[in-house]
Amino acid sequence: MFSLTVRDHVMIAHSFQGEVFGPAQRLHGATFVVDATFHRAELDADNIVVDIGLATVQLKEVLDAFNYRNLDELPEFKGVNTSTEFLARHIADRIAERIHDGKLGELARGIAEIEVTLRESHVAWAGYRRAL
Repeated sequence: MFSLTVRDHVMIAHSFQGEVFGPAQRLHGATFVVDATFHRAELDADNIVVDIGLATVQLKEVLDAFNYRNLDELPEFKGVNTSTEFLARHIADRIAERIHDGKLGELARGIAEIEVTLRESHVAWAGYRRAL
């Protein structure tokens, strides 16, 4: 399986509901380093996994939808614990939609899986991997 990863970052504010989150129940900020990894069994006709430029642009556009925002105030996240794991799935799903819409090029339809990893710090991160 071949893979290609592009990286960006996103800065957000949010709060959590539930005792398990302790002080994170209060509004707080987070900066995530976001890696989007594309997997495919065989390279495309150009011998690449996906166009790096297109993948970078599409990841940035997905992140721009909530960068520098308070997630608690966005309708799609209302009443949701926007954990690192949840956000990884959200980003992966938005990228998958863009692949299906052809925004990463027609040959990107050969991508088998997407994996998104959000790094909260040098010691903690979470991710989500999904098939296309």
